[in-house]
Amino acid sequence: MSGLSEATASAPALSGSEHHDLTDGRAFDALPPLLPGLAYLGAALSGNPGLVLGPGGGPQEPWVEQEARRLLVAERAVTPIEPLRARHPGVTLADAYRVQWAGTALRIADGARPIGHKVGLTSAAMREQMGIDAPDSGILLDDMVVPSGGELAVGELVCPRIEAEFAFILGRDVAGEAVDLEAARSSVTQVMVALEVIDTRYQGWQITLEDSVADNAACARIVTGPPVAFGPGMDLREQVLNVRVDGALTATGAGREVLGDPLASVVWLARRLAAFGTGLKAGDIVLAGSVHGSLPLPAGARVEALCEALPPVTVQTR
Repeated sequence: MSGLSEATASAPALSGSEHHDLTDGRAFDALPPLLPGLAYLGAALSGNPGLVLGPGGGPQEPWVEQEARRLLVAERAVTPIEPLRARHPGVTLADAYRVQWAGTALRIADGARPIGHKVGLTSAAMREQMGIDAPDSGILLDDMVVPSGGELAVGELVCPRIEAEFAFILGRDVAGEAVDLEAARSSVTQVMVALEVIDTRYQGWQITLEDSVADNAACARIVTGPPVAFGPGMDLREQVLNVRVDGALTATGAGREVLGDPLASVVWLARRLAAFGTGLKAGDIVLAGSVHGSLPLPAGARVEALCEALPPVTVQTR
């Protein structure tokens, strides 16, 4: 975590979990088993979620939608709530994803449109900072997007932090448990630098993996730089992202910090979605995950992420 601000380095660890190196192939073999038959996910991503189904194909348990609504109310009221696991101590990772997708359904009903996915907790710095030892994923919606160079109102967020990462645009579908780095590479047509604003609707970032997943992997806003063509020989592992806040270098990290290769996030995500009988679609944006620990995001700050090989991305907060 060299180059991070003191505030970032001292951000609270949120659990006592043991941290594992997820940069080798074992990361893809260690996905926790999830409930089968959740056809709702594919429907949600198509923009037509319909009924949220339970694990047996019947109606969803009422508490799932209740928790999704609780999170949505907390976000709109800018008021944190008690974490999911505090109210449901036995909640599973599969349950948490169901809460996430129920929340997606509510947003789609309000007019939002799915545009892709984020993968989170992919770097050792982020896993150490959050005290969570496995990646997670969330769904990106069009109402989360802030244009590069635009303004972001931090007063609309509960406890915002910001991080720089690589983002991909897919040119073709990619799905299945056998997806590998070669398949991921061939599916990507464009790449860009992105800033992700993470936020928790749960109190003070005292969260577990299940809490993070239920809260859409803490995704609040995304700022994307200009995309460029992703050539077959492009290697992002050694490309360094530098984050400047009001002109001062505040964080830095190379692509290899993200599961060894940012493309590995596409692999992880495709395999994760395969557990639900769906996958990534042509046109999807995939945020690969931060290369550094997240930074506090105050009002009145200009944040810029730069990379030698790609155009920069900037945002001004108010």
